[in-house]
Amino acid sequence: MAKSRVLLVGSGGIGTVAALNLEAGNWADVTSVLRSNHAAVLQKGFTIESCDHGTVTNWRPTQSIPDPFMPCHPSPPFDYIVCCTKNIPDVPPSLCELIAPAVTPGQTVIVLVQNGINIERPLTTQFPNNLVLSGVSRTDAHEIAPAVIHHKQTDSLDVGPFPHPSIPVAQQEHVAREFVRIYSAGGKTNCRYDASVALNRWRKLVYNACLNPICALTGLDTGTLQLDDRSMQTLVKPAMREVIQVAAALGHHLPDDIIETTIASNPVERRISPSMLVDLRKGNLIEHENLLGEVVREADAIGLSVPTLTLLYNLCCAVQLRTKQSRGPSSV
Repeated sequence: MAKSRVLLVGSGGIGTVAALNLEAGNWADVTSVLRSNHAAVLQKGFTIESCDHGTVTNWRPTQSIPDPFMPCHPSPPFDYIVCCTKNIPDVPPSLCELIAPAVTPGQTVIVLVQNGINIERPLTTQFPNNLVLSGVSRTDAHEIAPAVIHHKQTDSLDVGPFPHPSIPVAQQEHVAREFVRIYSAGGKTNCRYDASVALNRWRKLVYNACLNPICALTGLDTGTLQLDDRSMQTLVKPAMREVIQVAAALGHHLPDDIIETTIASNPVERRISPSMLVDLRKGNLIEHENLLGEVVREADAIGLSVPTLTLLYNLCCAVQLRTKQSRGPSSV
């Protein structure tokens, strides 16, 4: 069986680990779109300190290309486009615009290894003949310097299809399971088929719509935040309860202990800095729209009051504006 051709967009920590897993099983050739780290990878390859793969030096995917030189109508076509970029729809170019030249209608499967809800909607609208898969990643991998990756928590990836109205359900499941097979073949990851895509994404939002923005706005890591009972009782837990209420109103019933298990997954002693906090410390834009804004919009649409989430969202919008202004007029 021929190897699958994979285009990977977003080669930071998560994306590089994904590329490494895809190639480790020998069932995929990965073309990585590299931006700020392109020169470093060409010169010396990636250096990866990984809890799953050990120390990997001078590693390169099958091919590396610099942004914005996206392959246009590639021949042969890509079987998969795996998107591991930050999801920031309020800043152009959109993901649809970025990957459009590489999408072959009816063939290329788009895999979104990104956070948040409703992230598939722009893609299913622009690429109606292509299946879009959900990838929910639970790992800890960061690029600490150009082409230097620290991977500190074993790779865990849940993959399933976003519902597609014109593709048979059995085919959707087959395509998702085939990607799981390819991604898992190297034996260095925990990749599973996800039959409950929406529920899984809402489950992760209990963390990402709550602890993530609260840590970013306060400048506190999750461990320090848990030591302050006022913050936990007036901010964190009320926000989590609002996420649970919106999810339930939309038919996604989360486990009764989801608040306790979400908090417990961030032990005080680990002092975890969520991605929004890391981005703000670096002066980067934050991905608040799909993590927080979409939850607020879903609540508004059904007439459900979510005052804590609404306040957090508006504060994040203001912080995002500040970051855009610091980058110059073209970013606003």
